Amino acid sequence: MDNLDDQASLLQNPLLQLPNEVSEVYTGDGSVDAKGKPAVKQNSGNWRACWFIIGAECCEGLSFFGISSNLVTYFTKELHQGNVAAAKAVSVWQGTTCLTPLIGAIVADAYLGKYWTILAFSTIYFIGLCSLTFSASIPANAIQFAIFECGLYLVALGTGGIKPCVSPFGGDQFDDTDPKERSKKRSLFIWFYFTICIGIFIASTFLAWIQNNVGWGLGFGIPALFMGIAIACFLFGTPYYRTQKPKGSPITRMCQVLVASCRKWNLEVPKESTNLFDETQERNSSMEGGCNKLKHTNTLKFLDKAAVFSAADDEISTSGNPFNPWRLCSVNQVEELKTLIHLLPILATGIAFSINAAQISTTMLEQGMVMNSTIGSLTIPPAALATCGIIVILFIVPIYDRVIVPFLRRFTGNEKGVTELQRIGIGLFISALSMSAAAVVEMYRLYVAREVGLVHQKVVVPISILWQIPQYVLAGTSQVFTSIGQIEFFYEESPSTMRSLCSALLLLTLSLGYYLNSFIISLVTYFSTKGGKVGWIPENLNEGHLDYFFWLLAALSFLNLLVYIVFAMKFKHKKSSAF
Repeated sequence: MDNLDDQASLLQNPLLQLPNEVSEVYTGDGSVDAKGKPAVKQNSGNWRACWFIIGAECCEGLSFFGISSNLVTYFTKELHQGNVAAAKAVSVWQGTTCLTPLIGAIVADAYLGKYWTILAFSTIYFIGLCSLTFSASIPANAIQFAIFECGLYLVALGTGGIKPCVSPFGGDQFDDTDPKERSKKRSLFIWFYFTICIGIFIASTFLAWIQNNVGWGLGFGIPALFMGIAIACFLFGTPYYRTQKPKGSPITRMCQVLVASCRKWNLEVPKESTNLFDETQERNSSMEGGCNKLKHTNTLKFLDKAAVFSAADDEISTSGNPFNPWRLCSVNQVEELKTLIHLLPILATGIAFSINAAQISTTMLEQGMVMNSTIGSLTIPPAALATCGIIVILFIVPIYDRVIVPFLRRFTGNEKGVTELQRIGIGLFISALSMSAAAVVEMYRLYVAREVGLVHQKVVVPISILWQIPQYVLAGTSQVFTSIGQIEFFYEESPSTMRSLCSALLLLTLSLGYYLNSFIISLVTYFSTKGGKVGWIPENLNEGHLDYFFWLLAALSFLNLLVYIVFAMKFKHKKSSAF
């Protein structure tokens, strides 16, 4: 009878089969298919699933940037708001879109999982876009404005459930326990970012032209249409997806470690880590955790106290009752918090990069407005040069993936050419160069303004706007290295139970970069206008010193790069092992 029972168990749960059979047939990371059964390698995941995710994200990116890139124009031209009111309204909305991913990440990691979170929030997103389209098709009044605002913030909520989940969900389609599948994942985040840039390029050119010249009803309707296509594309891939079951709220798990370690502040940590509480001692670990158990590390030892057995814990163990998670945490749970803490310094150095990125739509744009934008019979809008960075990304990404990576691989032996940390560092260096290039161009522009006597006139200086191309090219190149490197790094190094949360924190640095940029501008304005001076960034840039501001950012960027190098050299990579 025991033999028959064992055979029945094998049929009901293939993960109980022999290890070599599991590795050949089923994924080893605990992922399941759309029916909730262990995922079969041959029928699920890999690039066959990723193309649906990437296609959906391309359409979603077009929808989002189709709204955000020209939103100020809608507030001023259609809603008849002033420049200051419009700028504040758009800033608040953009800040909200960077905060809502924290909501989506918690929902995904704790309750719904990435697949259902993406699908649910995409529906909210689509309803918001339809509301915007409807509001643009009716006369302007209080009701129309209410519908518009409601739709706008439904979009902000919807994007909060997609952005922190979609790239980790793509990464989940590859089994990290299989070397062949792990090598295939190398290009995922590169092409993921590439398709987003395709959406941005279409939104900032073709769609912006429709909104300005045809109408906002159609201008909002097209993003709604593409969001509908994104949902359909995502659904079509359902039979091929691999999903990870949610493991509970990562914030709750982190708080439990902090509370438990504080409660046991007076206990000593055993010299042997095997004497700490290991969740595999309980019956439910090996099947639920997959291969994502983290090895014990000797850093942040105070947190290890959370996994130390106390006298009360020993009594509970003897009685057979479950442990109180606010008094005793597993080694794996403790290591999750340690890993997140180790990621924070790398995460913080990305804020300076975001500050530089904010200049593309602010000070660089203002610089272009006082330069000659006429080339022969063609007039180039200053905002159009921002697309140079996108074009550079679209051009460099395929070359980087197909040419540069194989070339570097010959020398480094790394299958990715260089490590994620090295790639981020290269991007930070190029970003600092872009600020330096902007400063040099501004110095030359001010020199020409003085030579032709235009310093005290708020007019265009006779210097071609094409001089800005190098700084935009450098800015785009820096994103190829840093932005893509950050996405991949935080996916690979974050604990599997909080990948969506770490992705949301990465988006939060972008928001902090924009807020900190505003703060720096306020400080610069305050100190540079003391004593009745015009300041560095006056209304008439010909009288100011915008070059000083760019040099300041360049100096901060190089300083940030040095700090980053120190943190990167000391960074402790995540250590995991199979259960």
